[in-house]
Amino acid sequence: RVMVQHPSTKEQDPLFLTDLEMENGEFQKDKSTGVTLDVIEKIDFLEWLADNYKTYGAQMEFVTDRSQEGAQFVKGFGGIGGLLRWQVNWAEMDDYLGIDDDDDDAWI
Repeated sequence: RVMVQHPSTKEQDPLFLTDLEMENGEFQKDKSTGVTLDVIEKIDFLEWLADNYKTYGAQMEFVTDRSQEGAQFVKGFGGIGGLLRWQVNWAEMDDYLGIDDDDDDAWI
């Protein structure tokens, strides 16, 4: 996560960038004006999540990769499992989407 600021307007904008985007540096140019933006904060995304998850009413759970299940979880999701804000009632979701449990064509 990078916080950039326009030098004349002082408008700040948070950016969530990949390592490749960070390396090429194109994010530092304002696309509309061509002005070079000031980087005022750089923080690793996972560190930002650890610092700010409570702000969004979320709960953070750590999963170790030392168990077979944990290793599969970490490998399958690349380090971040999932972020769900509310519990999903799958039966209601099927009704909403019009999926019939007996309809074999509904399942891929």
